[in-house]
Amino acid sequence: MKNPFRSIRIFAGEMVGELKKASWPTRTELRDSTLVVIVAVAILGVFTSIADFSLYQVVNLFTSWVG
Repeated sequence: MKNPFRSIRIFAGEMVGELKKASWPTRTELRDSTLVVIVAVAILGVFTSIADFSLYQVVNLFTSWVG
């Protein structure tokens, strides 16, 4: 039977090796990317809120005509 701790050790060693090969962003790139994500989330949040409010008003208008 295979030793599970040996498999974990091999996996961890390979993982560290792959992480060393990765290119990591500089502090400036990370800050700029984070800013882009925050702005995009804010814009999408405002759009979703406006769309939700508008659809609510339209449905409310139609249901007031029926009832």
